[in-house]
Amino acid sequence: MTSIEGHRGEPRPRPPFPAVKGLFGVPTVLNNVETYANIPQIILKGADWFSSIGTEKSKGTKVFALGGKINNTGLVEVPMGTTLRQIVEEIGGGIPNGKKFKAAQSGGPSGGCIPAEHIDVEIDYDNLLALGSMMGSGGLIVMDEDTCMVDIAKFFLDFTVDESCGKCTPCRIGTRRMLEILEKITSGNGTMEDLDELEELAAYIKDNSLCGLGQTAPNPVLSTLRHFREEYVEHIVDKKCRAGVCKNLLTFRVVEDKCKGCTKCARNCPVNAISGNVKEAHVIDTTKCIKCGACIDNCAFGAIVKE
Repeated sequence: MTSIEGHRGEPRPRPPFPAVKGLFGVPTVLNNVETYANIPQIILKGADWFSSIGTEKSKGTKVFALGGKINNTGLVEVPMGTTLRQIVEEIGGGIPNGKKFKAAQSGGPSGGCIPAEHIDVEIDYDNLLALGSMMGSGGLIVMDEDTCMVDIAKFFLDFTVDESCGKCTPCRIGTRRMLEILEKITSGNGTMEDLDELEELAAYIKDNSLCGLGQTAPNPVLSTLRHFREEYVEHIVDKKCRAGVCKNLLTFRVVEDKCKGCTKCARNCPVNAISGNVKEAHVIDTTKCIKCGACIDNCAFGAIVKE
């Protein structure tokens, strides 16, 4: 048997099956920690035991890193087929401050967003793919009604742009172009044509990127366009962010009936955009306002709103 040179120069036996190539030219098995953790239990209790847990096509359990707008955060292990509602409400303890569940993003930064209308979906590989998401790394980020889905897509895509190795053009350039379009939309300068361009770019990037990062990078954008398209349209047509997250689309206003004229908002405004006399309703100059929110934080009467 001939030899090949190893990574330290020592001879290594050539594998008997030339078609199989892995690290240093020898057969190689790559698995994640979760896979290895399952192996001892399967050996001890048998394949039938393992197959009895989960669904017909997705066997066993799955560990999720539960986070976001949820009372109980941390690692949770559940049988495949557990519903999203059970994870959010029973294990996660529900949404803080009485807020409504809006969506959950599964699979890590390249996963998709599952809307509230599918909260009773059974979590397994096939169901997540059908919703435009994936199991991925097992991340599960919960979002409440105060989450802007356009902004959340921008957040995850910004991560992907930063993590791209830059080797292939579709991922290196394509994801950056998508991010620029999302920034354009959230700043109030988007057009309806931008949505078509986002979808075209996403399809090209998925089909032509060399690795899994690029092939899945568009998922957050595509899933939010699919399930929350009306929010994109609001940002573009109405110049409005219903969650009040995108600063360029916000307007701060004093509600006259609630304002007591205490002047605290005016005294704490960093750009002197608020004026008014003591014990009289104040006014915000929108041309000066930088939308920092200091006025809302300092108003004890709930007299300032952002729209």
